Amino acid sequence: MDLVTYQTIKVRIQESVCYITFHRPEANNTINDTLIEECLQVLNQCETSSVTVVVLEGLPEVFCFGADFQEIYQEMKSGRKQARSQEPLYDLWLKLQTGSYVTISHVRGKVNAGGLGFVSATDIAIADETASFSLSELLFGLYPACVLPFLVRRIGWQKAHYMTLMTKPISVQEASEWGLIDAFDAQSEVLLRKHLLRLRRLNKMGIARYKQFMGSLDHQVSRSKSIALNANQVMFSDPHNQMGIIRYVETGQFPWEDQ
Repeated sequence: MDLVTYQTIKVRIQESVCYITFHRPEANNTINDTLIEECLQVLNQCETSSVTVVVLEGLPEVFCFGADFQEIYQEMKSGRKQARSQEPLYDLWLKLQTGSYVTISHVRGKVNAGGLGFVSATDIAIADETASFSLSELLFGLYPACVLPFLVRRIGWQKAHYMTLMTKPISVQEASEWGLIDAFDAQSEVLLRKHLLRLRRLNKMGIARYKQFMGSLDHQVSRSKSIALNANQVMFSDPHNQMGIIRYVETGQFPWEDQ
């Protein structure tokens, strides 16, 4: 794979393992269009290279905090009424789920909203003891339409439903009990190395065939794509929701708080 300098991620290759680190410290590791494009570019390269494991990482304090409200705010203030499609993000998560490599989320710190899409889409999720997980969308009159197909597949309908309604973080202990996280340890770097010791033994063809077979057993995520994208676009194009986001970015006040 070619060495490229990216704006929103850091990439390094060690033998057959590709590490993708979300690196937007100035924006709390939120998701913007550039991050999506750069991750897709790297994953496409991994498909045709000798990479057999892809590890997603974030900053020590925050893995990924969801959508970049600042970017959304700028679009709204510029007069854009119709929210743009989130199809590239959904396709990114699908690629993590179906690609010809084992995908791992190595979580430290906070995961919120769209950040859970990355965790839910990867084959394996591990964490340290600082990790916490939340879906904050309903606080703004929104809901995680694109995340939910992946999250439901991973932890089940009711737990995903509960997380969405409560909007509060769950601890890494709860996340482990629910199956959102496969393993956690105070020293997650050591835990990651232990996983990689075994995963490095797997060959690319075997991984690709296995993941293709597993995908054929459950088409729910791909079938949910159009309805999830449509719901997301309707929500983010709603003038009332847009005003709530604008107010939050400008004042820090949530929709229910007095002006």
